[in-house]
Amino acid sequence: HLTGAGYQSWQAQTVTELREHIGLVRACKLVGRPRATHHRQANPKPRILGPWPKAQHPAELTVAERAQVLEVLNRLDYANLSPTQVYVRELDEGRYWCSERTMYRVLAEAKMGGERRRQATHPPRKIPELMATKPLDAWSWDITKMRGPAKGIWYHAYVVLDIFSRYVVGWRIERIEDGQLAADLVQEIVADTGGHPPGYLHADGGAAMTSKALASMLVDMDITRSHSRPHTSNDNPFSEAQFKTMKYISDYPERFASVNEARAWMEGFMAYYNHEHRHSGIGYHTPASVHYGTAGAVREQRQITLDRAYLAHPERFSRRPSAPPLPLKAAINDPAKRAALSVH
Repeated sequence: HLTGAGYQSWQAQTVTELREHIGLVRACKLVGRPRATHHRQANPKPRILGPWPKAQHPAELTVAERAQVLEVLNRLDYANLSPTQVYVRELDEGRYWCSERTMYRVLAEAKMGGERRRQATHPPRKIPELMATKPLDAWSWDITKMRGPAKGIWYHAYVVLDIFSRYVVGWRIERIEDGQLAADLVQEIVADTGGHPPGYLHADGGAAMTSKALASMLVDMDITRSHSRPHTSNDNPFSEAQFKTMKYISDYPERFASVNEARAWMEGFMAYYNHEHRHSGIGYHTPASVHYGTAGAVREQRQITLDRAYLAHPERFSRRPSAPPLPLKAAINDPAKRAALSVH
C-alpha cells in the first residue's frame, strides 16, 4: 500500500522494467502512469533561476561589434552629436555600422542614452528681499489684462503702487504691453511726486518689466531694480493683491466696450481704492491716509471712540479694546520671518 512519492517511484521502476518487453505505451497504460510524467521525470531539464536565456538572433550584433559602435559614438568629434547625426556622417564617410535605432539601443545598454549635447545651466535665482518703513522706500508694479469687447481683444493695465502705504501712485491702460510705455509711466509718476524717486522698483520678470527702455530709465534715476523669481507669484504679493481687489469688486465689468471705457472705469476705481477702501494690511486705513501721514490722527480718533464705548459698558468687553495698530513696515520675503521659519 504505497502512497505519495513511494507510489510514484514504484510506477517509474515498473514502467522501466516492462518497457523492454511490451513497450513504453503499453507499460504506462498497464501501470496507470501518464507518459508525459514519465518522460519529464526520466529526462529532467536543468533548473534555471530567472528568465530563460534569449537566443541570439542571426542579425544581432556581436559583443565586439557593439563595443565598436559605442567607441564610434564616443569619439571626441561625435560626443556631442545625436546618434542620427553620427549615422549620417559615417555614411558620408562610406562606413555603415548599424541602424540608427541600434545606435540608440547600444547607448541605452551602456546607460549613456541621455542628452549628449552641452546643456545650458543657470545660477539659482536670488530671492528678492525688500523692506519699506515709509512711503517712497519701494514701489511695486505689474500689468494685468482686462477683457475687451470680443474674444481675443485685451487691454493692459499698468499699475504702480507704494508697498508701504498700498497707495497706487500711477496707472495707465494701453492696448499692448511695452517697456517704453512702462518707462514713460514711471517717469511721469516721479515727476508728479516732485522728482522724488523710490529706492526700489519691484516687478516680475515679464518682457516689459525687463526691457532695456525701462532699465535705462531706472539707472538714470538711480532706482534699484528688483525682480520676482520665475513662477513665484508670492514674490510680488502687493501688486497681486491689488489686482484681486480690483477684479473682485462688484461693478467690475465682464468686458469693456473700448479702451476709453476701461480707462474711465479704472479712474473711478482708483479714486475708491486710494481714498475709500480700508486695507487690512495697513490697519484698515485707506492707502491715501497712510501715504500722506494722516493715519495717526485717524487711529487716535478711533481709539477715543473705543474708549468711550468701553467706559459706557465695560461688561460688554473681555478686555479694553484697542484700534488696529499703524503699519511699521512692509516687506517682500521678509528676511526675519524667513530666518524664523528656517529655525523651526
